[in-house]
Amino acid sequence: MDEATRQQGLLRGLSSGSVDGLREHGGRAARALEAYRANAQAIAERALAAAFPTVQAMVGADDFKHLAREFWHAHPPRRGDLGEWGDAFAAWLQAHSAMAPWPYLADSARLDFALHRNERAADAIFDAASPSLLESTDPVRLHMRLMPGTALIRSAWPVVSIYRAHRLEGEAAEIAFASVRDAVEVRRGEDAMVVRQGWRAVVVALTPTQARWTQSLLAGANLDQAFEQAGEGFDFAAWLQSAIRDAWVKDVVASND
Repeated sequence: MDEATRQQGLLRGLSSGSVDGLREHGGRAARALEAYRANAQAIAERALAAAFPTVQAMVGADDFKHLAREFWHAHPPRRGDLGEWGDAFAAWLQAHSAMAPWPYLADSARLDFALHRNERAADAIFDAASPSLLESTDPVRLHMRLMPGTALIRSAWPVVSIYRAHRLEGEAAEIAFASVRDAVEVRRGEDAMVVRQGWRAVVVALTPTQARWTQSLLAGANLDQAFEQAGEGFDFAAWLQSAIRDAWVKDVVASND
């Protein structure tokens, strides 16, 4: 048995409890497997909590621990880098019958994971000369690329308000949570853009027009298409000023078409 096959067998064993693929069998192997599983689950719980702090705060540490263990059995890690584990968590929460009373939980998880992934994305430097193409090139040929790790979460729930409320304390938190409850009651949706500010990922609340524009850019649309999809009322000059100042944009490129 080669090493790759043995490791695959160990991963299967950790998630299923089987000792197939291990060099040893019997009671000793079973005890070793149980120790591995307990340690792996504890590590996985910590990794999931680090990636989904808002969800953990919403459900509570104890309930989150149970959810993490259940998710670990449903979607065990397949790679050694646990920082990449959890991409299925939001969809899993959305389908979880016990989470039905909190329909906004899944989108909060999507926002958490977008922030987590943003901070793991590659660094990039803004090409300060590239916006000059805006003055000389047909928008049909232009594409504006956002920084690596930029993400957009469009939700039917107030995910930005929920996220921000969980980062406040005292009277400010009480006021924020009261506003969140009102927003949830009327099902007021919010759009969130995740970008990096320095070394940290941050959440930027977008208007629907800004969200449509951002969605177009992330989908690779040319600027002519992006303007059309953003619709009337989109202030490109103001957006571009903010995008350059806050380092949302990587560059502007022209196609050869």
